[in-house]
Amino acid sequence: MSLRAADHSKKPDNRTTMELGACLPLTAEVREGDLYIGGVDMVKLAREEGTALYVYDQEDVETRMRLYRESFRSIYPHADVLYASKAFLNKEMARLAAVYGLCLDVSGGGELACARMAGFPMERVFVHGNNKTPQELEEAISAGVGRIVVDSRIELARVSEIAGRLGVTQPIYLRITPGVEADTHEYIRTGCEDSKFGFTMLEDFAFRCVKDALEAPNVQLVGIHCHIGSQIFALDSFREAARVMVKFMADVKREYGYELTELDLGGGLGIAYTTHDRPSTINEFARVTVEAVRDFCGEYGVELPRLLVEPGRSLVATAGVTLYTLGIIKTLPNIRKYIAVDGGMSDNIRTALYDADYEAVIANKADEPRTEIVTIVGKHCESGDAVAIDAAIQHPDLGDVVCVFGTGAYCPTMASNYNGQPRPAVVFVKDGKARVTTRRETYEDLYGRDC
Repeated sequence: MSLRAADHSKKPDNRTTMELGACLPLTAEVREGDLYIGGVDMVKLAREEGTALYVYDQEDVETRMRLYRESFRSIYPHADVLYASKAFLNKEMARLAAVYGLCLDVSGGGELACARMAGFPMERVFVHGNNKTPQELEEAISAGVGRIVVDSRIELARVSEIAGRLGVTQPIYLRITPGVEADTHEYIRTGCEDSKFGFTMLEDFAFRCVKDALEAPNVQLVGIHCHIGSQIFALDSFREAARVMVKFMADVKREYGYELTELDLGGGLGIAYTTHDRPSTINEFARVTVEAVRDFCGEYGVELPRLLVEPGRSLVATAGVTLYTLGIIKTLPNIRKYIAVDGGMSDNIRTALYDADYEAVIANKADEPRTEIVTIVGKHCESGDAVAIDAAIQHPDLGDVVCVFGTGAYCPTMASNYNGQPRPAVVFVKDGKARVTTRRETYEDLYGRDC
């Protein structure tokens, strides 16, 4: 694994921090040269709590939660928003989702355990995953989760058996692969036919499996689900997914005489990782999705279902930043300028995995223009260990606090302990106060399980 070739055509943009627009958390501001978020000085916070450090703008998260619910409920009262916890989850995040009336999408026993510890209402939990273990299924059914999204015929049989043994009837969805090619990175494109997820529609396989679900004891098929990918900008992809799914519901009604009453169209709305990105708004996403469902239900003669969407990234990515301390500077003439920070691929794997791009600033020089192009690398023993490649930034000096924006999704949840690196703390900031909601790992945490 190595870095992509340096882009020598890229020039500094000379922007100051507040000129980064949609890449910034809601409450970001500059005071006396320092970056503040939630009324908290990021430079001071970094030096008090240590780095690498994940920081979340709580007001930003809460605002997006309210906006998602209001955007959908105001034009489609029978709508629910499921927070996709794989994007970021700790107990405080689960509590916020509960307070703001969201449902919770969990994709493993650990995420379900977090929801239970946080006191999240189990009837508002939806369980995902392409290979839920029998233990995870038993934990979910025993807990009384609202829906299990069944991903295969094998899993359908397992859910039926476990529910029967526990003496309950478990409501389920079938995850359908709609064959919609979302315009996004191939690694996060999940709705195409060649996918490990869901029941394929090829040769009417998914349609025939509906009959299996209707005949299975101890389960109740109430709806269907799809997810076409992540970091999607083209809203017509969602409209096409809605068309395919509503037609599927109509075919089920016609062939089996059975009305599916719930439709989960997944998530995937993109965010502005860089100033070049132009994502749609939450309101636009709601309008396009609701209009599509209404249009196609009318066209195919289907009753309007309970409608669900699953935002994850678009709820938390922009609200989160990562703070680092700059430790090493290396200039390779006519090649690159490297600045090395005290984190890297252990706290942000997305750059190495997806060749992701980010905007960054020096938090203690936030009012200065970004006059240099650098590659921000980590401290790990991999050539591809980078956080931001060919990124504009202020003139760097040793000891500077580097802030990388847009790291609130899939950075904490995909973090690792590579090279024995303890995972960072998570801090929520609001109204001038900072709260550690997940403490920093210690070396004792790393090796406490060794025998």
